Amino acid sequence: MSAADPVRLATRASPLARWQAEATAEAISAAHPEVGSVLVEVSTEGDRRTDVPLEVIGGKGVFVKEVQAALLDGRADVAVHSAKDLPAAGPDGLVIAALLPRGDPRDALAGSRMIDLPTGAKVGTGSARRKAQLLDLRPDLDVVGLRGNIATRLGRVGELDAIVVAAAALERLGIEDRAAELLSPAMFCPQVGQGAVAVECRSDDAATLAVLADLDDRPTRVCVEAERSFLAELGGDCYMPAGAYATLDGSTLSIIGVLDVGGARPARAKLTGDASGDGPIELGLELARKLLATGRS
Repeated sequence: MSAADPVRLATRASPLARWQAEATAEAISAAHPEVGSVLVEVSTEGDRRTDVPLEVIGGKGVFVKEVQAALLDGRADVAVHSAKDLPAAGPDGLVIAALLPRGDPRDALAGSRMIDLPTGAKVGTGSARRKAQLLDLRPDLDVVGLRGNIATRLGRVGELDAIVVAAAALERLGIEDRAAELLSPAMFCPQVGQGAVAVECRSDDAATLAVLADLDDRPTRVCVEAERSFLAELGGDCYMPAGAYATLDGSTLSIIGVLDVGGARPARAKLTGDASGDGPIELGLELARKLLATGRS
């Protein structure tokens, strides 16, 4: 990227992905009015193969690999992602240069509140993490696979008694009224990075790194780093039945996590530590190890 060129932002083409890319472009413009932006739409395997469960496609990176490829081959300067879609380890040569201020991290039920679901109700989700926690709360539920963009999934409400979606997705699309219930993280642990927008660029692109540095939100960075270190210790797959959510209070970082390893109930834990230095990374690692030990005992 030269000083005269606009920043090219690679993004998926879905309405939610475009919202995230446009929010990133607006943040760039606010911090650097002299810098223009243009979107580069990319089709991903996860978008094309909506009839196949994510774990069958391959799990890791099905919504991000092609977007990252646009960065690596020079078609784009920046890649914009839902942070929750990123595997713990990315391709060599790319860095998460900025995390925008986090939106609502919670999951939402659309169609019905949990308490109002009848015995044997059909609830749709394509997430192993959500399925494990739904069945932990309500073993009587019939949890069925569900893929597609937000509009497609919401269109299944009626055929299904309820579906689980990210609250931030509903809010960003202006349809937060479709949420029948927002699920407390203490009861229903979110996905790693949920609600955050991650902005990648090439590690050797000094000009773009300098622009994006002004977009990085420190509280979001600290919390998401802790969550992603948890994910890395578990093996790095954002589609495994695990979640983590960190919160920052001054210099104190708290993180909760859930992991289903096939026991009677998913393992859960909460840890608190120092938010400075390597503290977030160490806390995420400790949480993963604690849950792995609990789940195997």
